[in-house]
Amino acid sequence: MKNAFTVDLEDYMHVTAFSDHVAAEDWNTCVSRLEHNTDKLLGILDSSNCSATFFVLGWVAEKYPQIIRRIADSGHEIACHSLRHRLVYEMTPAEFREDSRLAKTLLEDVSAKTVCGYRAPSFSITKKSWWAFEVLSELGFTYDSSIFPVKHPNYGMIEASRFPFAVHTSSGFLVEFPLPTLQVGHYRAPLGGGAYLRLLPYAYTRWGIGHINDRESRPVCVYLHPWELDADQPRMRATLSARLRHYLGLRGTESKLRKLLRDFEFSTLEVLVGEWREAESRKVSSLRSSSSTGQAEELNRRTFS
Repeated sequence: MKNAFTVDLEDYMHVTAFSDHVAAEDWNTCVSRLEHNTDKLLGILDSSNCSATFFVLGWVAEKYPQIIRRIADSGHEIACHSLRHRLVYEMTPAEFREDSRLAKTLLEDVSAKTVCGYRAPSFSITKKSWWAFEVLSELGFTYDSSIFPVKHPNYGMIEASRFPFAVHTSSGFLVEFPLPTLQVGHYRAPLGGGAYLRLLPYAYTRWGIGHINDRESRPVCVYLHPWELDADQPRMRATLSARLRHYLGLRGTESKLRKLLRDFEFSTLEVLVGEWREAESRKVSSLRSSSSTGQAEELNRRTFS
């Protein structure tokens, strides 16, 4: 089964856990490792014949346009990861609109590609920032991948679907493609990206994705940051817990990534979202042809209205 491979294209100093110690205005004073790490990741993806979706900061596109062009020229999808890595639920709707608009414009100008997808920094679209979907739809985004359907102190929406679903807005609907979880009784266990990939045994990741693909017949969306391939990155001042979450497991990430690309098939989110839309359309058509008009209209309303 085809899964989605995604990259949050940001440098080590952009991480939310370090925001109390380095302000966005001071990012330029940090030694960047982004170009080196991105080129390394592009090489790994190319050797595995894997296409990916890169959720890119507008700040990165503005400062390193050559990186974005290299990614796009390699056949990967360019999507949006905000302008300055501000958490959505810490912005007003007006601030979020301007942040997303500027980022989308920058990315499209630099890549010469239409940007359809969005991922919030640190998965910060939650119940209290659900209004963000209205803004994203108005700005022309057609899908989002910000919801982590788990319970977590800083993000998460435990009641959300574990699998792709439609989010209805006054401007139409977006497809939400959540981050991957396993359902274990009443508990949801995260897997397949970031610290969960670095810190947990690869056997767990492989079994979890295989279970979702084979037993539940669903694709998953895994994610990675380029800095996770860089064990020699500069060390930042931060709390002990933030440093442990960020630095533990870095030396093993590349090996796990290569195994992941060997064991599973991946594509871009744009491709998987398109396949989801087509599958939902076929369901509606099938119900109509079987004379289940009421059911078809209800499914059509819930999915595409």
